[in-house]
Amino acid sequence: MTTHSDRPLVVIDIVGLTPTMIGARTPHLTALARDGFMAPMDGVFPAVTTTAQASMLTGLDAAGHGIVGNGWYFRDLAEVWFWRQSNRLVQGEKVWETLRRTRPGFSCAKLFWWYNMYSSADWSVTPRPIYSADGRKIPGLYSRPAELHAEMEAALGPFPFFHFWGPKADIASSRWIADAALWQFRRQPADLTLVYLPHLDYNLQRIGPDDPAIDRDIAAIDAVAGRLIEGVRAAGGEVLVVSEYGIEAVSGCLHINRILREAGLLAVRETLGWELLDAGASRAFAVADHQVAHVYVADPTEIESVRKLLAATAGIERVLGPQDKSSLGIDHPRAGELVAIAEPECWFSYYYWLEDSRAPDFARTVDIHRKPGYDPVELFVDPFLMLPQLKVAWRLAQKRLGLRMLMDVIPLDPALVKGSHGRLPTRRDEGPVVIGSDARLATDSLPMTAVRELIMRHFRV
Repeated sequence: MTTHSDRPLVVIDIVGLTPTMIGARTPHLTALARDGFMAPMDGVFPAVTTTAQASMLTGLDAAGHGIVGNGWYFRDLAEVWFWRQSNRLVQGEKVWETLRRTRPGFSCAKLFWWYNMYSSADWSVTPRPIYSADGRKIPGLYSRPAELHAEMEAALGPFPFFHFWGPKADIASSRWIADAALWQFRRQPADLTLVYLPHLDYNLQRIGPDDPAIDRDIAAIDAVAGRLIEGVRAAGGEVLVVSEYGIEAVSGCLHINRILREAGLLAVRETLGWELLDAGASRAFAVADHQVAHVYVADPTEIESVRKLLAATAGIERVLGPQDKSSLGIDHPRAGELVAIAEPECWFSYYYWLEDSRAPDFARTVDIHRKPGYDPVELFVDPFLMLPQLKVAWRLAQKRLGLRMLMDVIPLDPALVKGSHGRLPTRRDEGPVVIGSDARLATDSLPMTAVRELIMRHFRV
């Protein structure tokens, strides 16, 4: 007889975790797998954060939920937007919404998972900086209820915002998020809690998965997750650890927009000596997202010629046309007319200028919303800066004095990046993984879209 489980479930998303990492470096995750189960997952395409998270929560691929990447071209605005926060962008019913239909009063806490704002979760917390009129970016959080983030910070200290992304990104942000999740779980446990721990993402991109120093990062996130796992299980809860993708070593970068510009397809607008991508005036341009790029082509009659141009370009493995996109579950109106996939060990930059002297001012800053593509170089301080710490200190002093300033310390050197993702892995043990405390949910393997069903099975066992 099937009965409902009353044990709360905490789903911990450890970004970049793969089956090959589980072992001596991960005593807490290894113990969790031993008590319950571990299985490789078949990831979704593209293998990026927002697509993966939306697939786990809706059970749909990108063609179904519409999250075709971390950003895309909003055709009606003629603008590229990355890292939007509204949950209303995610099409399809989320798992907690489905469970509420059979379990009235079912509750959900969503802590730092993406598309967190205005969701139907009972409790939510996510980074949300304040952009003041004088140009400053002030660290901040958004929460529901509105007072929740202030109560968390009163209990745990300020969220280490600049350790969440950028050159200072490290374990501090994941540690704070895990502590916040445990604080919330002990204070007012939800039936389902979703926790996002991004730490592995940082150095896997900075130094690559083959660098021996990665062992320290794996051990560090295991310790952080282990404390949360132990706290949840001691309080009678169950745990499900998931990941979104594996990160592969890269040695090359392709500037796909420069290819399109040199072919006379991409348009720019000159402003104050800079060049800005003019998406609305372009015949074709790419929204680069790690190892995948959505290529938007204004005139349908030019789709095939653009496809041939890119397919003949070194660094591009495959270009999905209108018919090909459905085979990888990305045939959605938000997707580009074409979708380019990088060759192994290669990734795509968003760079569209031909001379670095014409790059816009935001190119040398951490600015995830203004850049028309993903930029992992934001994880580095320009190595050619003389006395970089002094320059950062001077910029911070300007900020404290209320002066306008530009934290222009990010290099324009994609060769610094040693790891990337977005392609589907060639080997299962290099892709995402699921680890659970409840052996009754054990499986040999599963598609990422089945994480939703795994969660539902927990509450129906």
